[in-house]
Amino acid sequence: MLHVRDHAVLTADRPAPVRQPGSPGAGRARSGHAPESVPEQRASRDPYFDNVKYLAIVLVAMGHAWTPLMDSSRAAAALYMFVYTFHMPAFIVVAGYFSRSFTGRPDQLRRLVTGIGVPYLVFEVAYIAFHRQVNGTDHPWSLLDPYYVTWFLLALFVWRLTAPFWRIIRYPLPVALGIAALASVSPELGDDFNISRVLQFLPFFVLGLTLRREHFERLRRPDVRLIAVPAFVGALVVAYWAVPRMSARWFYRTNSAQEMGHLWWTGPLMTLALFGAGLVLTAAFLAWVPEHATWYTALGAGTLYGYLLHGFLAKGSRWWGWYEAEWVATPLGQVTVTVLAAAIVTALCTSPVRTLFQPVVEPGMSWAFRPSDRPRGGSGAAGAAGGAGGAGGSGGAGGPQGGPQGADRAGGAGVAGGHRSGPERPAAGAAGGRSSGGASPG
Repeated sequence: MLHVRDHAVLTADRPAPVRQPGSPGAGRARSGHAPESVPEQRASRDPYFDNVKYLAIVLVAMGHAWTPLMDSSRAAAALYMFVYTFHMPAFIVVAGYFSRSFTGRPDQLRRLVTGIGVPYLVFEVAYIAFHRQVNGTDHPWSLLDPYYVTWFLLALFVWRLTAPFWRIIRYPLPVALGIAALASVSPELGDDFNISRVLQFLPFFVLGLTLRREHFERLRRPDVRLIAVPAFVGALVVAYWAVPRMSARWFYRTNSAQEMGHLWWTGPLMTLALFGAGLVLTAAFLAWVPEHATWYTALGAGTLYGYLLHGFLAKGSRWWGWYEAEWVATPLGQVTVTVLAAAIVTALCTSPVRTLFQPVVEPGMSWAFRPSDRPRGGSGAAGAAGGAGGAGGSGGAGGPQGGPQGADRAGGAGVAGGHRSGPERPAAGAAGGRSSGGASPG
């Protein structure tokens, strides 16, 4: 169970220079003169998506902090269900949006490997070693069974590879929903690669592939933001009612309906219900994310770091007995745990942490590729995840012209990395951080 986000999370093509009417080189070249070259301005990071990634990663961390409190607090369990309805879907929609330019070019594939594949391998081994050392149990060494938050990197890797396919079929979202519904009633899929979760979350990624910048702008309308308030309140009320009546396992999408002890037909029903609820709450969440730069905007470029690193504390805190303290069970204690989770993941997204862990989260690895095939502008975890102009980030998964992560190196799957504004979104000014960042998730 996650983050996540929890991605990616979680590489993009550089947008072609846009020549405005009347600018040098615009229109037809004058007779006898070569068109004047127009220097391409360096694209700026879009603070809106940096804000989305940061706020989503905070929700992921808080959700993980609430997990040990669910049995003793109905309020914590209700908040957990509420957040799990949309925090990963939000990450995944953004990752899909910034994967629209992924076509499988050699440079994009290399960013996919170095920005998502390599971090997955590194942290899968690190988490298993941490489990065996701290928990004292012989957890099997396996790269086929994603451990905790690493599932999102593997899922993003698979989703991004399929992006070209979804762009050529006529009805991508209905097909993706059909696949998710089938996965929800297919216990024979097994646990390898967490394939059931990959397929059941797929519709959100495909939805992101179909979006344009104007769709996000429409969510900013006053009437939409006003409707978002009762949507949140209603969802909280329903979540509180559902706590004793519904298993939180539905939100993980890890098992089939039969494996959870339910009749097979509840699988497709819950798939559609959770997709609808996740879609509404994701839209409500995106409607209230600030468009302008804030104090936390720069942290959006480091969300892949926060996502991958906070899991060690989320797991370790239970094994070390931190939740056994009596004060944690009090209302004030639960609020304190929530604030601490937000503060810790915030610290893990800062520049010093990114500098320290960049070799394993955003490895350059230029030595591994032929010179003609090396990723342009770097290949860190931000590149493979897609940045705009280059998951959110710029990498092989880029957004309209790049991905949510970074311009040339986008962080973990479009969720954690930087992104540069492409032709569809005006440059909103630097949002902070390096061009690379890192996705979601929990």
